[in-house]
Amino acid sequence: MSQQIEDHLPYIQILLLAIKEEDILEVYLRKAASAGYMLAAQLPILTRSGKLGPKRQEGDLQVPEGLYRINRFNPKSKYHLSLGLDYPNAYDQEKGYTGSDIFIHGGTETKGCLPLGDDGIEFLYGLAEIARKNGQKAIPVYIFPFRYSNCNWQQFAASRDLETQTHWNYLADIWQEVQAGINGSL
Repeated sequence: MSQQIEDHLPYIQILLLAIKEEDILEVYLRKAASAGYMLAAQLPILTRSGKLGPKRQEGDLQVPEGLYRINRFNPKSKYHLSLGLDYPNAYDQEKGYTGSDIFIHGGTETKGCLPLGDDGIEFLYGLAEIARKNGQKAIPVYIFPFRYSNCNWQQFAASRDLETQTHWNYLADIWQEVQAGINGSL
């Protein structure tokens, strides 16, 4: 662990940002009550099931897209360690999206989760435990199909159904909010 990360540990809060198109999970840290976040790590998502677009129903193998929170710590996961997400959230429920048991976990197998391998989940799980012990009650996990700032997302949307286009438009606003929060301007 770098000295810069270790300096944050006594006060750490974390924010996670997954980019499906890039198969990457970015880990951001900040000292509690400080303005901005620092990028601490980019962890590879080792396998992805489904395609770009929202998870709509149980068993569709899709990785959800949106804002979620870690709601379960599972030290006895069959995938080494795992962090559960609160999918479906209120937005997903309003849309009628169904499903359950979406995790960030070890190993490489997936049916709609974010597998980081055992080393990746050990690193992330440890940071999440420290953040929780330091009083962070909600660890946000933002899952986006792509970086809205690095691509013309309308080109992606042009070949998708109206429901996906509407969902991605909704996520574009969240992307802007997340970027402002990371940069400390919220």
